[in-house]
Amino acid sequence: MSTHAIRVTVNGTVYERTVEPRLLLADFLRNTLGLTGTHVGCEHGVCGACTVLVDGDSVRACLLFAVQLDGSKVETVEGLGTPARLNPLQEAFREHHALQCGFCTPGMLMTATDLLRKYPLASDDEIRAGLSGNLCRCTGYEHIVNAVRAARDAR
Repeated sequence: MSTHAIRVTVNGTVYERTVEPRLLLADFLRNTLGLTGTHVGCEHGVCGACTVLVDGDSVRACLLFAVQLDGSKVETVEGLGTPARLNPLQEAFREHHALQCGFCTPGMLMTATDLLRKYPLASDDEIRAGLSGNLCRCTGYEHIVNAVRAARDAR
């Protein structure tokens, strides 16, 4: 099988790797770089668990090949904060109990990060619409909406 050299910046660190053309971005992040915060759920781009930011836009890491990211900047949940120093959105999720099992949380955080950077999110309906591509089976979404609203108000 042929391979391709790529250069990608992930959470501010430049990585140069040789990858197979069919290696998914999610697998590259998890298996090649060891960034396991990007979760793989449905593998069809439906659940949103694998959401990351590529050049500032939220994308599904299970739908992109790593070779497509050559020259790109990728942000994953690991780049938001640390357990000792959460970023404001992560802190809002903690304060508002916006996670339960935690499986959807990285994708929710990355989608919400994208939304907060780009949109005023003037109402709860706008927050819900923005998060509608991310599925959660545990929380009922209300606490997630509350957390995003709190992060919006704190910015």
